Amino acid sequence: MANPYCERIVGTFRRECLDHMIILNEKHLRSVLKEYSEYYNRIRPHLSLNRNSPIPRIIEKIENGDVTSTEILGGLHHSYSRAA
Repeated sequence: MANPYCERIVGTFRRECLDHMIILNEKHLRSVLKEYSEYYNRIRPHLSLNRNSPIPRIIEKIENGDVTSTEILGGLHHSYSRAA
């Protein structure tokens, strides 16, 4: 029985990231967790935050160009933004 907040984040990392990857060693695990935590805090939409991220994202205007996709964790997740 751990702290419920810790259990929630560990479960999210496992379900959304680690269950879909083969981790090769500790260095690889640390790299994957670092990249996923950046995605989780800066890009991933959270329902409790009205589809924003903990570090708020800037709403991009349509005039900024077409929507482009950036792969995160080898394509497991994606980040969408407007090309300048």
